[in-house]
Amino acid sequence: MNTNIRETKIDIAFKVFVYACLTVALMAVLYPLIYIISASISSPRSVNSGQMWLYPIDITFAGYQMIFQNSEIWRGYLNTIFYTGLGTFINLAVTIPAAYALSRRDFFGRGFFTGMFVLTMFFSGGLIPTYLVVRDLGLIDTIWAMVLPNAAAVWNIIIARVFFQSTIPKGLEEAATIDGASNFKMFMKIILPLSAPIIAVMALFYGVGHWNGYFNALIYLSDRNLYPLQMVLREILVLNEMQSNNAEMTGEMAEALHSRQQLSAIVKYGVMIVSTLPIIIVYPFLQRYFVKGVMIGSLKG
Repeated sequence: MNTNIRETKIDIAFKVFVYACLTVALMAVLYPLIYIISASISSPRSVNSGQMWLYPIDITFAGYQMIFQNSEIWRGYLNTIFYTGLGTFINLAVTIPAAYALSRRDFFGRGFFTGMFVLTMFFSGGLIPTYLVVRDLGLIDTIWAMVLPNAAAVWNIIIARVFFQSTIPKGLEEAATIDGASNFKMFMKIILPLSAPIIAVMALFYGVGHWNGYFNALIYLSDRNLYPLQMVLREILVLNEMQSNNAEMTGEMAEALHSRQQLSAIVKYGVMIVSTLPIIIVYPFLQRYFVKGVMIGSLKG
């Protein structure tokens, strides 16, 4: 028996329209990425003249060579990897237990603590009071200034709390309690192994935030040895612009200036690739958890 539903002309036209819109959206997302990659390995002249608009022309790696010859790039990479790893660990160590505690109906003061958490989403101390607290704690020019001020995000705690409320079977907790398991043992042996999707999502959220973050470094760090990658790359771009603007336009120096201005254009694109490539590499490994964790954690409840 043929159970296929015959599509009308309106259905076909609508499907064509949907696919056309999705194709346009896909191109709008892919083209900037392709352009940046192509521009970063094209000759400066082809980029500045507009000849390069899709695929590389006169391939050269001068921009990347200029970037990686800077020893501060590697130190910035190591610092950022350290900040991201340590910061994400601290974020998860605060977010997951807090979310689980707030998800338990037998937790005394649950409503009060939830309200206090949510209150901070609408009212905060502001930049200057936060800086004064960090200074008085002796965290200025230390690694802790990069990870402790943002130890948890209330929105992520709420998402994780809803995940625990809607996903973890209550029967497991009751069975563990009957068997004599303490709350800590139940959390470590039962809850955490079942929470891989939301942990992966939280790790991705926090990790990307730490990797891209430079504001804390801009405010709290003056020691260049502690600069994260984003601060180092920002300085490279600013330095290139300053050198180009301050050079004297005379004879050979004018020609050198013009060449440097062209090279600084592809350096900007190379910097974008250098700073985003690690996240692009890591994301596919967490993708299978990402959709499940976000959907369950934000919609159910």
